[in-house]
Amino acid sequence: MKKLRWLAERPVIGPIVKRAMGYMVNREATNITKHFSEFLTPTLALDEAARAEAFSIRHQVYCKELKFEDENPDGIEMDDFDAYSILCMIKHIRTGNFAGTVRIVRPTEESQLLPIEKYCSNAIGSDKINPSNFARSEICEISRLAVPAQFRRRQTDKFKGAETGVINEYTYSEKELRCFPFIAIGLYLTAASVVIQAGIKHTFVMMEPRLARSMKFVGIEFDQIGPAVEYHGIRAPYYINPELLLRNLTPGFKHMLTSITQSVDAQLKNVDSI
Repeated sequence: MKKLRWLAERPVIGPIVKRAMGYMVNREATNITKHFSEFLTPTLALDEAARAEAFSIRHQVYCKELKFEDENPDGIEMDDFDAYSILCMIKHIRTGNFAGTVRIVRPTEESQLLPIEKYCSNAIGSDKINPSNFARSEICEISRLAVPAQFRRRQTDKFKGAETGVINEYTYSEKELRCFPFIAIGLYLTAASVVIQAGIKHTFVMMEPRLARSMKFVGIEFDQIGPAVEYHGIRAPYYINPELLLRNLTPGFKHMLTSITQSVDAQLKNVDSI
């Protein structure tokens, strides 16, 4: 696939290769979507127990593994933004273990900032697309995406590369393994379904450019609105809205979004507001 991506940038053969890659991705997305709901399910952390699970996953990833934050004796990672955030998770149905989490920071008061405003405001190079230009109720930020180690790499070093993200294929079936590389996409689509349901118009994300490129490959196309800066690694500010998402999302992942939205809507039926 790396070689195909390189060929896709060549002037003559590039367009042909891109079409072929798009077909491959869409076909794989269609297959993954069929299996995704069999093994994984989107879950909103609507109670304190579920939120604690999300904070625990974040502590494992952001504090113990990446060392971005100091370790907490209570084994949780949380900050002031969580007070006005919606936490989304992906659950592995068979084991009941959570396969990942992400949050939607949604301010409701003028004093409540997005993380990108508090820590990286100088990185936003766009005058028009800036959180400060919109009402607080119209903006959100997707952040703190985290996937636990058991859904990313093996517990043994059977072959070279195990330490860099190879999935534990001793624990899960072949069909389950094929779903796991799409957990991050599932988390973003779960967040997107909540954003659309809540009527939020403008979404901001601070992410690594290579992750943005990966998301673009499947049709989740973020608009970069400023230069890459140093913030827990090289990251850049990005923007997306429901119209951009739905316009560019590949057919296979649109089907996945529909499936996830149905599950999210069912969970929100007994919730007064989000």
